Amino acid sequence: MAGRVRIAVVDYGAANMVSITKALAAVGAQVSVALDASGFEGVDAVVVPGVGAARAAMVQLGAQGLRAPILDWARAGRPLLGICLGLQLLFEASDEGDADALGILAGRTVQLRDAPTLPHIGWNSVFVGRPHPIFDGVPNCSHFYFVHSYAPAPADDSIVLGRTCHGRPFVSAVAQDSLIGLQFHPEKSSDAGLRVLSNFVRIVEAARDGAPLPAGGSLAFESWSDCSPEVC
Repeated sequence: MAGRVRIAVVDYGAANMVSITKALAAVGAQVSVALDASGFEGVDAVVVPGVGAARAAMVQLGAQGLRAPILDWARAGRPLLGICLGLQLLFEASDEGDADALGILAGRTVQLRDAPTLPHIGWNSVFVGRPHPIFDGVPNCSHFYFVHSYAPAPADDSIVLGRTCHGRPFVSAVAQDSLIGLQFHPEKSSDAGLRVLSNFVRIVEAARDGAPLPAGGSLAFESWSDCSPEVC
């Protein structure tokens, strides 16, 4: 099937929409904004970005009628990318305000443990523990931009792709089937972030066209100690 992939970015008032929409367009996607359920029509993938508090975000998703469409999209196995708060909301609940979340993934969001500073703001490395096409062509331990105080604690470790050190290690990337979640902001992470978003476009294109997933590449580091001289 010819043509650019069509990606809807969910706008529930908790993200810098300009940054993420421009970044996705820069890597070849045709981008639209989903303010309600109608924004999911005719697209190939959905991105749930976000910053801020979990409880307020869930209230706004409900008020805009976005909760059910996101759940339906994920349950249908269609490509979905959650970024920062958008990743956290994919889990069952959050310690932030003791909020119920979407419950697509088992587990909850917890505050970073033994963190030297909160929120965790700035550049930090991501150790990728297993190959996946979302990190294809991205050197292991590449630096990405973070702004958060909480991170997901999945019930199933098999979905974990990446971890990052800030105090104790926390989960910074997950993947389950066609669902991908990133705790960092790829749209603010220079060349490495743009490559991740470009990889997502390739994943979406393969899903749309019924093709095999792109290759996941190989990993330069096999253990946390190989990745970083700093010990969490």
